[in-house]
Amino acid sequence: MTRVRLGHAFQILVAITLVHAPNALAQPLQLGAATCARPPQLHCPDGGCSREVVTSGGSVVEAKTGRTYFLDYPCDLKRGDKVTFVLSLHGGGSYGNWQRHYFPILDYVDKYRLVVATPFSPRRVWTMEDDGYLENIVTTVIEQIGRENIKAFWLAGHSQGGLTSTRLVCGDFFGSKVDGFLSLSGGRVGGQAGRASGFAVPPATGAAPQAGRGAAPPAGLPAGALTIPPPPGCDFSHIFETGEHEISALPKASERAQKYSCSSEVKQREVVDVKPGYVYDGTRQNPGSKSWGLLPRPGTANILEFRGCRDKRVVADVVRLDKGHTEGLEPKITEEIVKLMVAARGGKIQRGG
Repeated sequence: MTRVRLGHAFQILVAITLVHAPNALAQPLQLGAATCARPPQLHCPDGGCSREVVTSGGSVVEAKTGRTYFLDYPCDLKRGDKVTFVLSLHGGGSYGNWQRHYFPILDYVDKYRLVVATPFSPRRVWTMEDDGYLENIVTTVIEQIGRENIKAFWLAGHSQGGLTSTRLVCGDFFGSKVDGFLSLSGGRVGGQAGRASGFAVPPATGAAPQAGRGAAPPAGLPAGALTIPPPPGCDFSHIFETGEHEISALPKASERAQKYSCSSEVKQREVVDVKPGYVYDGTRQNPGSKSWGLLPRPGTANILEFRGCRDKRVVADVVRLDKGHTEGLEPKITEEIVKLMVAARGGKIQRGG
């Protein structure tokens, strides 16, 4: 009799579990105690983003350092959903929300199932003293999503943030996790594209604060902050994006493409966008400089993709025509880069990285 009652109780428990487990799994996740909203918090309008918005460093607090960052993700993200994770680093002299709108993948987190962390350095330049803070952010996101649910992990960095990504990508922490590296005017892996002969940071003009204020490197940079690291040799896909006016020439070959036995024939396509990007450097527009960057405006980009790469790696160059170093990326061009990122091989974190 006791066995019958126990068996009946067990059946009830199983039934309750089956009823409630799907409901628990169906509940949206809240990552990093970051309230998910549409439109995202502190999202710039199509034009005229204020200084107070664009210079924000985010509201999510990294517990160990007390420093803040942005975290954008699909509001309907549920436990067990597969995502692509991106850590996006601003350039020297910049801010978290400026970077968030310079490469505005926050607009595509729902469509492409992205989780995007955008940190901020209070010194407005990345050094090795920031490494622990960045590692803590990555560790927290992995723990909250579950490593088995991260299809791919990308580092993205603009300018000095790209140099920092080059330094980090094959290091002890990131080398076992990173599937891809997107350099936004931050140096090309596999053959550098030299600076244009007239490239320079224009002097500040004292213009009224506008979107992009502080995009230029601050004075008194720490030693080595702008040093180009040695070429990283570990495995990762690589996309290099640049403005046409900031480079002398784009090399036709790529050592990274050769590493993965990509075809020597490059597929080239053109993307035209009638909408401008969100941000620019508002303190250096009187006069402006083509190499440093002018006001946001519609644009065209040439995308050159090395095809047939081994292990489903992606190697590509993106040249934005008639653009410089600081004009924010246009929406269609941003989306084409995202498509390349999500098409590349991933899985390092899933495999225990």
